[in-house]
Amino acid sequence: MGMQQKFRSLQPWVWSGLALATAGLVACGGSGGGGGTPTGTLNLAMTDAPACGYDHVYVTVNKIRVHQSAAADGTELLGWRELSIPTQRIDLLSLTNGVLQELGSMPLPAGNYQQLRLVLADNPASTNPANPLANALVLSGSNIEIPLTTPSAQQSGFKLQARFDVQSGQVADMVLDFDACRSIVKAGASGRYNLKPVVSVIPRLTTAIEGFVDPAVASGVVVSTRDPNNNVRATVPNPVTGKFTLAYLPENTSYTVVVAGQNLTTAAITNVPVSLAVGVTRLNTAQTPIVPSASAMATVAGVVSNGSSALLTDARVSASQTLSTGQSVQVASMGVDPVTAEYTLALPLAAAVKAPYVSGSPLVFTTDSMVAGRYNINGTATGYTSQSTTPVLDLGLAGSTTVKDLVLVP
Repeated sequence: MGMQQKFRSLQPWVWSGLALATAGLVACGGSGGGGGTPTGTLNLAMTDAPACGYDHVYVTVNKIRVHQSAAADGTELLGWRELSIPTQRIDLLSLTNGVLQELGSMPLPAGNYQQLRLVLADNPASTNPANPLANALVLSGSNIEIPLTTPSAQQSGFKLQARFDVQSGQVADMVLDFDACRSIVKAGASGRYNLKPVVSVIPRLTTAIEGFVDPAVASGVVVSTRDPNNNVRATVPNPVTGKFTLAYLPENTSYTVVVAGQNLTTAAITNVPVSLAVGVTRLNTAQTPIVPSASAMATVAGVVSNGSSALLTDARVSASQTLSTGQSVQVASMGVDPVTAEYTLALPLAAAVKAPYVSGSPLVFTTDSMVAGRYNINGTATGYTSQSTTPVLDLGLAGSTTVKDLVLVP
């Protein structure tokens, strides 16, 4: 299957009465005629958010499993439906800015589905050009493939939370938004890398936010927002043109788009509307790019644990700020070291700048009245309540390191 930019007609994941009236649903066979079980179709594709410090990130998906229960164990036999994938290595970094890799379709009994699992192929015992690694990465500036360790991925599969409806005779058209940057964790100084997929299961919509950043800084920038379900949606600008696309966004009147990068002041565009009627919301043009100014940096570092002897080696840590207008701005995020549970985040000391979105008008940025260098550090791990620093953390001088260990409660 070829990789291609796909903005198709809307195929919503929850078929409300309004959607039935406006979306132009695609009919399929097996709708339960003749008294059989009503069935619909699940159509799947994959896209990617940014990857930090890599030229390539390869994964090989063998099959995808879906279940109607979010609590179903991957080793259970009952209730699972499987989509087998033709063997192919997918370079996730070729799928940014809305580009899709089609995975395939499968018939499903009509109903609500709440879990999806990715089952990956095994890496071969030995490699050669005719037998490449199934799951691997290539560091920026290198041409050497490093194997990705994928615990549990070849047995029960990686568990993903998913909430979508399959209606009788209709197509539920979904995208697996794979965040390669947040999914790869380096194991200390061992030279090993673990793959712990961070994937959002989202509807394939015709909506998007587009804009441009200065090409001079595009290679070091991540552009992100949070959707109404609080999922982080992110991409990287084109390194030549500076163009970015945050694709497949649900309708919302008040997205906050964040432009963040190392040694740069964070920029936020507030109150950005997204609607099916408009389709693509354009923030600016190539002639008026967002130009983040330079900023001194400081570091926050620590260990994530449960307060006793247990290190939470699958935890994630993020740093965010709150604008004076109330919007939360995530500046950086990472998975902890899978052996030591340590994290290190380098953060800009300059106060963020913000610009309200006004259709047809240029973006005008002003410095926010927040306290510069003040951050909320948040830790999360499966089975634990997330913890945020209270009070918020004030970083030190440029080049300094503030130590902040996080303790999560089951």
